[in-house]
Amino acid sequence: MSRKSKTKQFAPYLVLIILMAAVFVMVSIGDRKINNITYDQFLDKLSSNEVTEITTMEKESYGIYSINGKLKGYSKNEYFKVDAQLSEKTIETLETYQAKNEFIWKVKKNPDGNNALFIIVQMLPIGIAGIIAFIMINKLSGSNKSSMDFGRSKARLSEDGGKVRFKDVAGLEEEKEEVAELIDFLKNPKKFQKLGARIPKGVLLVGPPGTGKTLLAKAVAGEANVPFYYISGSDFVELFVGVGASRVRDMFKQAKHTAPCLIFIDEIDAVGRQRGTGLGGGHDEREQTLNQLLTEMDGFGANEGIIIIAATNRPDVLDPALLRPGRFDRQVTVSLPDQKERLAILKVHAKDKTFASSVNLENLSKRTPGFSGADLENLLNEAALLTVRSNKTQITMTEIDEATDRVLMGPAKKTRKITDKEKRLVAIHESGHAVVGLKLEDANDVHKITIIPRGQAGGYTMMLPSEEKMAVTTKKELIAQITGLLGGRVAEELFLGETTTGASDDFKKATKIARAMVTEFGMSDLGPIQLEDRNEGVFLGRDYNKSKNFSDAVALEIDQEVRKIINDCYKETTTILKENKKLVNLIADTLIERETITKEEIEELVSTGKIVDKGEDNAELQSLKDKAKELGVKGYTKMNQEELEEAIKNSTEK
Repeated sequence: MSRKSKTKQFAPYLVLIILMAAVFVMVSIGDRKINNITYDQFLDKLSSNEVTEITTMEKESYGIYSINGKLKGYSKNEYFKVDAQLSEKTIETLETYQAKNEFIWKVKKNPDGNNALFIIVQMLPIGIAGIIAFIMINKLSGSNKSSMDFGRSKARLSEDGGKVRFKDVAGLEEEKEEVAELIDFLKNPKKFQKLGARIPKGVLLVGPPGTGKTLLAKAVAGEANVPFYYISGSDFVELFVGVGASRVRDMFKQAKHTAPCLIFIDEIDAVGRQRGTGLGGGHDEREQTLNQLLTEMDGFGANEGIIIIAATNRPDVLDPALLRPGRFDRQVTVSLPDQKERLAILKVHAKDKTFASSVNLENLSKRTPGFSGADLENLLNEAALLTVRSNKTQITMTEIDEATDRVLMGPAKKTRKITDKEKRLVAIHESGHAVVGLKLEDANDVHKITIIPRGQAGGYTMMLPSEEKMAVTTKKELIAQITGLLGGRVAEELFLGETTTGASDDFKKATKIARAMVTEFGMSDLGPIQLEDRNEGVFLGRDYNKSKNFSDAVALEIDQEVRKIINDCYKETTTILKENKKLVNLIADTLIERETITKEEIEELVSTGKIVDKGEDNAELQSLKDKAKELGVKGYTKMNQEELEEAIKNSTEK
């Protein structure tokens, strides 16, 4: 390489060194003495009437007011500097003190245009940054130009954090009480400090997907009216080493400027998984990011006024150091809603929708056990889409029933061609499930039977518990579930004389329940012993080093016990269906004719042996009532069909 080319290569670096030296000289010449003080010290100076003048300047990118000023006894070039939260409360505080002390207060949007030296000093970093960017672009030539931002935090300040309140979060009453202390602390921290109470530094929201963990965190920020930063756990981890830890440091640095504030980390299990559980060593990027997060939350440095709220549906995989007191002090379980909470959620999502008078949200809440808040919102949205597709003006129970089936099983395969033999086979199979559910004492109630194909299923029988219970199931109820699952296969053997592949999913569910009874619940002759843990195999490393809690001899006994439970239930199912052959054939024939039978129709079929077809009359009457409601007819709910037709005619003529 020639001397000329070497000089050209190092020229940008020479210019950079000169500019940095110029900045140093300019700052030295300026001879401005700046005293940095805290906001509390600043308030003390204001209260003691020591402040003579201040200048406030907004820095929206940092969410702060930069306040410069002078105190009594300061020299000509001596100033103090303090940062305050960018809020109306700060301005109100300054106005209050100004009314008492009458100090000079200047408000500036930009730096002082008359101070040439100040302008030069402020503009020099921009020039330096431009040169650095030019050098980096030339050096990286073709690589990612945003690499300089890798270390910056991706935490974003929520724009609507203050709009969501507790009244917008349906249900979750106990969960709201758990986080109410955070709100009280953020509003009035001195009340806690007087008694020596320490507010939790972190709150971990645990629960299934769609139960409202993120919404609850937004409501906490809205009620407290403080800055709300949100970020996903996956935003910390990058390909380059050290980026995740740098982003954690930058996130807490930003939060300190706007403290007190909230930081919400969604899906924290992406970065907070237990260390040392993979096949590799302990120096990967994710673990270093977790180490930095642990240090920032509770290390040598103090982050006062910063509360972390995190959400996950996998608390079992989190590192124990993350869950200890001083980091995530409190765990709040956000579980699936019960019937009362489902009704409240449905009312929230039904506000902007138009329903027919026949729609009863309370009945719908009873028919949707196990649905999360997101599932319920999706159900009503699907019903609204189906209503628009049918060119109707109101959502009826027909659309809601179809939407429920779509959410559970997928859209109906109405165009699929089904032979009469297949139709009879599916009808017998589903009738077998239904009759066992109707005749077995501890079985769930049969709510719906259909032979319309959906997803991978040729038909299905909807069975729901008669009353809402906690997550405790008796042995009799588990046996009844297995017996009901075997009803399809037994019906095929008894009434068709052959077996099909349609019961494969039933066998899978039945075997899973039976094995859990033996190995987890202690409901067999092996005694109250837990032989298997359903949480095993969470990490890849554990899959390769998984140890058995039982010998080969016990494994044989487990298989024998599972087989015994299945065989006993199979015999019970056979007995029930043999005693109710007429009912099985009656339900199967009705299914072939109607394709779908509801709970009310099933009860009528069992009691009278037939179904009186009132569907068309009811549909026509309901249509007239809907029309009368649109026209504003008074007392339309108590009118018969003739009265409705006359009232609608008179209203139309008017």
